[in-house]
This record gives sequence, C-alpha cells and structure tokens, in this order.
Amino acid sequence: MDTLIQIAQIIFILSVLVILHEFGHYLPAKLFKVRVEKFYLFMDPWFSLVKKKIGDTEWGIGWLPIGGYVKLSGMMDESMDKEQMNQPAQPWEFRSKPAWQRLIIMLGGITVNILLAWFIYTTMYSTYGQKYASTELYQKNGLAFGESGLNAGFKNGDKIIAVDGKAQPKFNRMVIDLLLGDKVEIERNGQKQTLTITDEQKSKILATEGKNFITPRLTQVSIDSILKDSEAGKAGLLKGDKILTIDGKKINFFDELSESLKSKKSDSIKLSVLRNGQEVVLSTKVNKEGKIGFAPKFENTDDFIITNKMSLLEAIPAAVNESYTQFVYNIKQFKLILRPKTEAYKQVKSPIGITQRLPTEWNWEFIWGFTAMFSIGLAFMNLLPIPGLDGGHAIFTIAEMITGKTLSDKAAERVQTFGMIILLSLMALTFGKDIYEIIAKNFL
Repeated sequence: MDTLIQIAQIIFILSVLVILHEFGHYLPAKLFKVRVEKFYLFMDPWFSLVKKKIGDTEWGIGWLPIGGYVKLSGMMDESMDKEQMNQPAQPWEFRSKPAWQRLIIMLGGITVNILLAWFIYTTMYSTYGQKYASTELYQKNGLAFGESGLNAGFKNGDKIIAVDGKAQPKFNRMVIDLLLGDKVEIERNGQKQTLTITDEQKSKILATEGKNFITPRLTQVSIDSILKDSEAGKAGLLKGDKILTIDGKKINFFDELSESLKSKKSDSIKLSVLRNGQEVVLSTKVNKEGKIGFAPKFENTDDFIITNKMSLLEAIPAAVNESYTQFVYNIKQFKLILRPKTEAYKQVKSPIGITQRLPTEWNWEFIWGFTAMFSIGLAFMNLLPIPGLDGGHAIFTIAEMITGKTLSDKAAERVQTFGMIILLSLMALTFGKDIYEIIAKNFL
C-alpha cells in the first residue's frame, strides 16, 4: 500500500508538470497558427493507452511515464519525422514561422514551469505559511555528525556560522550549501575555525549518509521502548527511564550516549538512570555493535520549524524570491555533478528513484511543495543547450536570429539525432541504476 501511494504521488506530480509544460508550447503554437499534430502526456513508443483526435490534434496518454510532448508540423523533434521535413514548407508549419515566433514557442514550456512554481509558492505561503527549519534553533546545542562528517573534520557540538562567507538561516538548505561550498566557518568550544571540504570528502558524504550526515544535537528525553530479548531489557531498563551516566561519565546528548556505547563494545557497563525522580544504578552488557537494545525519545524537532504567515501581497514577492533561489540551487547542483571527484553524478535519480524517496502518506502540502521545486528543476533541465531539449532548439534559433542563417534540414537531423542519443543514454543509465538498486536491496 505504501508503494502504491508513492507511485500515485509521482504520477500525479509528473502529470501536472508535463501537461502544463506542454501547454506552454501548445498555446503560443496555436497563437502563431502552427498546426499541433499531437499532444501527449507521457511517451508512446509503439502504442498509446488512450488517444482521440480533435481537429488537427491527436490527444493521448502514453504508457511510458518519463515526460510528454507536443508534435508540431514542420519541426525536427523527438519524433524524427524526416519524411515531413523533405516536403515543401507549408504556411501552418513551425519552420515557416519567423525566428522570434519559433523562439517563443520553444521557451513556452520553461516559462510555464517557472510561473507554475511562482503560483504554487504564492498559494502555499498565503495559506499554509512559509515554513523552514531554523538554523539558529537547530544548532542551539551544536550539531551532531555522521561518520562521513566526522572524517571531514567536523566534531559533535560544532556550530556552522557560514559557508564560503555566507550565513544560512534555513537549516534545510545547510547540507546542500556544505556540498556546494568549499570553506566552512564553524564555532567550536567558543572559538572560530575554518574547515575546507574536499571533493573526495563530499563524495563520501553523498555515497553514505547524504543529508543525514548532519543533524541537530538532540538531548535524550527518555527511553521510548525496549527491544525484545535485548540486554537493556535483561538489565531492567524501563520505558521512561533517562540515562544520566555510563560508567560515571555524564551523558547530555544522544551522540555522547552513542559514542560511549560504541567504545564499550562487548563490555559490561554501569548505567545511572533517572526513574520517577529517583536515580537508579543498573548493570548491562553492550553487544558487539555497540548497542544495548532500546529506542530513545528525543525532544520534538517540530519546535525548530518557523512558520511565517503571509498575506497574498507578502506571498507574491516571497514566492518570486524562492523560485529564483531554487533555480540558482539547480545551477549549483549541476556544477557539482560536473566535478567528477565528488561522484555526485551517481546520485542523479530517475522517476523510479525519486518515487522510492517520497513519503508513504498522501500529504497535499508536501506534494505541492515538491511539485513547485520539481517544476523549477524541469525548467532548468530544459534550458540546457542540449539538442533535443528546449534549450538546444532555442540556441539554434537565437543563432539564426543573430547570423541570419538557418540550419539545413540535414544538419538539423544530425544534431537532433545526436541529442536524442545523449538523452536516451542518460535515461538508460539513471533508470538502470535505480532498478538495479531496488533489485539489490530486495533480492540480492
């Protein structure tokens, strides 16, 4: 059931994005009297699930959920319709229109994606409010780091002041700032220091813990549950106990508790716990994994979330700023992917991989927020000057407007073929990687 909800979410999100993106091409095409032969949600190699012809346009739904398309008469696109291009140009064809009209048609999808994100953020900010994790609140006790973070030079308790000279008030963006930046200014035991994160260290972070390599340093409120047949249960630990010391060492934060237990693997230890206002001393054994078998209860991290209630007039510029910021982050992440030593390219996900990371409960606030973020990502991706993408078509059209020279049909065919080979190869790699990971996780 959980998987079905995840699949339903990704299909809904992709459907909204693809339909509106393609309408961004369709509407200016109709405005400039270009014949639209097909309008498809999802791809339809060999066959389609649904199709109906209305006027000159065949409307349909393909079976392969990796995008969609509009097929314009007289345009060399992913359909690779060479026969049509060999015929004399007709007034209703894309190739017969002035370059400026063709450019508007090409950039229509990208424009709609940006406007969609702006609209969603405006609506969310004026209804749910603008929500973000406060860096100040998240690191009030300092931060805790996973193994990859500790290997990169961080220590539990550090506070991050700035990355490449810029402070980040939103903790949910802190991880990506660290991965995109180089020099990190921290506060450690009241002293300021600067760390440099190498591409190799970033690769370790991405390959192991990802965004979880850095978390708020949480105080342990109490023991939430005792695992069955565990050493904790044998020792007499109870739900609601709070661990005060391990072998006389005071425990304030969960990372201290975890480190103390790991240092005592396969040893016996003495625990001092607070139970109903009284201190109780217990003896227990630590297993070879450095655990005794209980689940802790932490302070509520929801208290670290800031919600800014906004009026519609306040939400509009805030949404524009968020859309712009998301676009800038897409540029930075693309640069990170192009740095081979970070191996960030290994983390690129297909819709299959994205589906695995979606929540297992239907949440409209999350879905619309993710749709807005994904919409900006789709706009950025389509703006890349790769043949086969909107940006590739736009580059050649702009060159034509500047030079006055048109790319020949044969050259356009070769460029489009090259672009499609690149795109299909990238899709095969990302889909193949995600499918392999699912198989390895569940069957190998």
